[in-house]
Amino acid sequence: MIRHARVLPVLVLAPLLVTACGSEKAGDPSPSASASDAGPAAAPGELASRAQAMGVAPELVYVTEAPGFTLAQQSVGVLGDDGFSATWVGGETNALLRLAVDRGAITAGTCPEQPVGDMSGEHTTCERDGGAWYRTGAGRHEYALPEDGYVVRVSAETDAVPRDVLRAAALAAHRPDAAETERLLPSAEPAPATPVERGDLPPFGDGAPDNHVDVGG
Repeated sequence: MIRHARVLPVLVLAPLLVTACGSEKAGDPSPSASASDAGPAAAPGELASRAQAMGVAPELVYVTEAPGFTLAQQSVGVLGDDGFSATWVGGETNALLRLAVDRGAITAGTCPEQPVGDMSGEHTTCERDGGAWYRTGAGRHEYALPEDGYVVRVSAETDAVPRDVLRAAALAAHRPDAAETERLLPSAEPAPATPVERGDLPPFGDGAPDNHVDVGG
């Protein structure tokens, strides 16, 4: 069942270029469908402490899922000043599915002006899909979901991830529960210091270094 953080939709990738803004297909499930069956909510303090330790605003932390894709733990990090980003990798294709959450807004007027991904200067096409925008440009596509003061985006290369897979990943984007927070964000606690073993310490006595000099030395 699809999970969602708010009553709005999220992003996903797929190959299909559409130049018209505001077209919706009747009968298709809306990205604004509500999510359910989420796990126990993460303790606000735990999520906040882990996010803030990374320099990420806690309210901008999201997670998603897609069949066959696994989170690349090393990809989890800060986007911009205090935004959040993470990438999932397709096990069979090595396709990359990127989730990005950053402050800002997206409207019918500004959608074509905002590049897809980091490809500035490229032409962007926009199509309204429920409460989200399906956007294409520079060989990539994404679903962008406007939230209150920020935008959640799920993107990928158009020839690597089909639109239906991208859309499903967008619908699945949500605030992490307790278990997902544990897997997604590193601990805020500093790693315990590991004592350095010295090879010149004898296994007996007071443990002082062995400075014995052989005959002639």
